[in-house]
Amino acid sequence: MNLCVYCGASGTVDARYLALATDLGGRIATRGDTLVYGGASVGLMGALARGVHAAGGRVIGIIPQALVDKEVSYTACDEMITTRDLRERKGMMDARSDAFLALPGGLGTLEEITEIMSQRALKISDKPLILLDLEGYYQPLVTLFDHMAAMGFLRANHGQLYYTAPDLDAAFAYLDSGAGREVDGRYS
Repeated sequence: MNLCVYCGASGTVDARYLALATDLGGRIATRGDTLVYGGASVGLMGALARGVHAAGGRVIGIIPQALVDKEVSYTACDEMITTRDLRERKGMMDARSDAFLALPGGLGTLEEITEIMSQRALKISDKPLILLDLEGYYQPLVTLFDHMAAMGFLRANHGQLYYTAPDLDAAFAYLDSGAGREVDGRYS
């Protein structure tokens, strides 16, 4: 499986988030999956890619030229794709991936999550989306989605657009179950 992971690039986060990214990278590699990610060498992104490589796995990085110019790309990627901008990057990450997993992150991660949710809501994509909810990180966002549904801006079944996993074991169990794909017009 080509697993796209969204996560933060900040280097100022708590060490437990970096450890989570490293652990996830090792698990991706030992499962025989390939990481597709934003191509950076910093923050959770860098820890994730290094974790994959430390366990003998394969990394596909997709990064806009502006970030290459800032010298934040992970040059050890097995395959590095440089795009014109962030929009092209997201499209290419989507095209190269079978499923999406969001670690804690910032604005970029939030944008990526909501874009995949929008595609799933419009039935443009049925690729699973998992929010890794370490210590309740995504609970405020889930509460916002619930509020948006209560106000009529999201469908009441918006929770079918993503799965909130408390840990990596639950995230991979969800992926391995085949859940999250559209079946007969509904998401399983």
